[in-house]
Amino acid sequence: MGLDLIILIIAVLFGIFLYWRESNGNGAYRLVNKIVNSKKLQMKPSNKKGFIYQQAFLPRLIFIVTLVLIAALIVEFLTPISVFGSYLGISAFASFAAGSLLGTYLANFVLKSSKIIEEQSESLEDKFENVVEKGKDFIEDLKTKDAKVDKVPKEEIETEPIPKAQEKSARDRLKDKGLM
Repeated sequence: MGLDLIILIIAVLFGIFLYWRESNGNGAYRLVNKIVNSKKLQMKPSNKKGFIYQQAFLPRLIFIVTLVLIAALIVEFLTPISVFGSYLGISAFASFAAGSLLGTYLANFVLKSSKIIEEQSESLEDKFENVVEKGKDFIEDLKTKDAKVDKVPKEEIETEPIPKAQEKSARDRLKDKGLM
């Protein structure tokens, strides 16, 4: 269990690294796109899509599992380590694939949130300054109102409510408009 946890953590870091590299440049994906597709179907230069970056779940999963499978086959045939010969090897393979996929989504979350924070930071500073200024004005208004209330004698303040002018009923207003 301890080795699987270590493999999972390493895989998450590997997934973050893959996503970060593809977010900075997608040269390998462009090369494969040029080889596989005709001139009309090739991606535009402004397109940032990569094997992992800006991909849906299934293409991302297929790429990661294929990449991990190729790495496991290389380890299987070039070293004495038997990846697919035991349960522990298959468990490590699955942990690495799942951790890498989890790492790509974690990196996606971090990159998107950092972009949003950078965009909103200036407006948040302005909003905070406006709130502070409005708060200072509100406190000043309260101080001046308290001073005015203390100066006015209580006898001068009217306690009787001011009667409202007689208003037309809703029915009369509709008749005036010609709707009834």
